[in-house]
Amino acid sequence: MPSLFASYLRVYEPLTAFDRDRQLFWRRYVKEGRAVAPLEGPVRQRTAVIEALGAGWTRLPDLPEEAYVLEADDTLLVCPWNLRVRVAEAALSARDGVPPVLADAFVPPVLAGQAKAVVEDWRSGARVLEHGVPRLHEQIATWGVPLRWFVFVDPEERELTTRPDRRVLRYRTEISKARRRASRGLSVLRKSVGDAPITEAVEEGARWLEEFHPRSVVELDYGGLVDLLPDETLAADDSPELVAAGLAGLSKGDADAATEAYEKLVARWRAVQLLERCN
Repeated sequence: MPSLFASYLRVYEPLTAFDRDRQLFWRRYVKEGRAVAPLEGPVRQRTAVIEALGAGWTRLPDLPEEAYVLEADDTLLVCPWNLRVRVAEAALSARDGVPPVLADAFVPPVLAGQAKAVVEDWRSGARVLEHGVPRLHEQIATWGVPLRWFVFVDPEERELTTRPDRRVLRYRTEISKARRRASRGLSVLRKSVGDAPITEAVEEGARWLEEFHPRSVVELDYGGLVDLLPDETLAADDSPELVAAGLAGLSKGDADAATEAYEKLVARWRAVQLLERCN
């Protein structure tokens, strides 16, 4: 299971992105006040996945549908959790790096086969026609923020709150803007560094964004990472600016500027990742 010290990249889609049955379900879901706040969601997701994986190990359970909800310009937008896929991913992760005998004891082959089928179906988009929804609406990264995510947002879109009862650092943007930024960044990377890992990572993210409704909203949420960092560090965080500076340096052929920005980013987020070993 991923740590609660994680960041999140989410896509909220308007109800028109879903089929009629899903639209009715989500309207009722919101009307009944069942929507979960992003501050509470990670704990509930983690609990649901752990409980599901401890329930007999014979099949993947049918979990209740939950979502984060956002209202923008009088439009209701929904970010479904897709917990069944999370459970499947966790089941497969539990087998990684474990001797076959132990792996089968923790996750029987039958369950592992079901989990693999669920994950592959969602990654291939095979269930789009069945449920009227695209791939996972939320990506999760533990103990840091993937640098590629910062390509999609702008510093002006930052929301920062450091009250004792509410600590939040997030960016929200229209998906059309995120797509344009991804396209520009990808063009620069292809011309300057070619088929490097960072180019492939940004390209994968760009493809993921293309699967959603054009009126969606993209959210980069620092999640539980805000509890690891002091207020002054959060206030001074300029990761999107550094990514933009690095891309600008590459586009101008200024390798020194690009390298300087990249090294600052790597050092900053490596320090956060190292906190995992102190936990």
